[in-house]
Amino acid sequence: MWRGMNDTEPSDTENMKAMKPKNDNNIDRRSFLKRMGAGAAIATAAMTGCDTKNVTPSADGSLAQSDIPNDKMTYRTNPKTGDKVSILGYGCMRWPTKKTGDGENDEVIDQDEVNRLVDTAIEHGVNYFDTSPAYCKGESEHATGIALSRHPRDKYFIATKLSNFAPETWSRKASIDMYHNSLRELRTDYIDYMLLHAIGMGDDAMDAFNKRYIDNGILDFLVAEREAGRIRNLGFSYHGDIRVFDLMLSQHDKYKWDFVQIQLNYLDWRHAKAVNPRNTDAEYLYGELVKRGIPAVIMEPLLGGRLSKVHDHIVARLKQREPTRSVASWAFRYAGTHPGVLTVLSGMTYMEHLLDNLRSFCPLKPLTEEEMSFLYETADLMIQYPTVPCNDCKYCMPCPYGIDIPAILTHYNKCVNQGNVPESRQADNYREARRAFLVGYDRSVPRLRQADHCIGCNQCAPHCPQSIEIPRVLHRINDFVEKLKQGTV
Repeated sequence: MWRGMNDTEPSDTENMKAMKPKNDNNIDRRSFLKRMGAGAAIATAAMTGCDTKNVTPSADGSLAQSDIPNDKMTYRTNPKTGDKVSILGYGCMRWPTKKTGDGENDEVIDQDEVNRLVDTAIEHGVNYFDTSPAYCKGESEHATGIALSRHPRDKYFIATKLSNFAPETWSRKASIDMYHNSLRELRTDYIDYMLLHAIGMGDDAMDAFNKRYIDNGILDFLVAEREAGRIRNLGFSYHGDIRVFDLMLSQHDKYKWDFVQIQLNYLDWRHAKAVNPRNTDAEYLYGELVKRGIPAVIMEPLLGGRLSKVHDHIVARLKQREPTRSVASWAFRYAGTHPGVLTVLSGMTYMEHLLDNLRSFCPLKPLTEEEMSFLYETADLMIQYPTVPCNDCKYCMPCPYGIDIPAILTHYNKCVNQGNVPESRQADNYREARRAFLVGYDRSVPRLRQADHCIGCNQCAPHCPQSIEIPRVLHRINDFVEKLKQGTV
């Protein structure tokens, strides 16, 4: 199928003259959401914006860049273009930021650190960079363009998206303007991998798809841009409604999709609906692409980071098998083992993230059949732990009553993973677990922002891409907290 490569150089593409991007003023997240429209707020990966306050390194901070070979990256060959694409792709939706003041929104992308990350990635063979007009409050393409344009254009592939979520961007002119702005921001006059963004998202996914891409003729426009060479590969990213996915693949003969971006990890392979009722098992999605010979680009290999923050029992299980590898490395190797995968995206905010992932892919050591079975058994165990499927995306915020919803859910999940959610007073570690939960709760969430202040207005739930019934979950957590305080649990 797609053969693995260990060449040091990617395939050559023609050097193009860089285009100077516009210099927009920074805007805060609320202003950006308003500009993009309410529809954008519920796109799974669309608006995740460079909030690094709650991101922790996944690897030991002592990792040294010099320990990682810079000529061992594994590559996969695009069957259409012959592009040699690094199996590790850089997701540019969470670039690092730096503070410019004391306010919540007083921060900007740290361009110097972005440059350093991009330089290190390219030095070690990473050549696929995935961004969007919607990432990082609309600033990701700009920052990515600056960092990449410092390198020869034939050393990297740019992937971006037509992120026309909001109704005001559905017109032909608005969508074409967004596309042209991407070219300016990315300082290029062609896009290597162009995606229709978040196909199948929302309750009226089919209707939204038609309005975003069919009724306005934008899909035909993008096909024409591919024929003109300004788009080298055309595909789509899929989220949610399986009817839209099946429709798109049924039209493969017409549109000749060059690649498709799907969510794939060892938990979603067969348990996608257990994680999110709207999801479809990755086994089906990947299988349908393989049938048609369409390369798969993988998003969410860590399921929003949750496969790097698993229950202590799962950590012990994985570490027993591979003591020197990170928990996250199992998920990355799993995604890369599938031969129909062109590249595996990872949003690497810190150098530690990048170095750990480079260790997994320089070169990739595919999992054996026995190791794959081991991970499927691990997934069966993971779904037994009652964590809330929160990815800390903050789309539910701000709460009109000041509740810090993500912090509450994150603390609860942390306690579940650490075994600090006792089921009864008879639990062996009851006293320790009770103290850990209550003390940690007060430290993690200010009293006035805790779950007991939820009135059930439900303004948060419609924006949750994981379909969490947030008020119900907050009330359940608050009931548990009250019982812990009273000692009746």
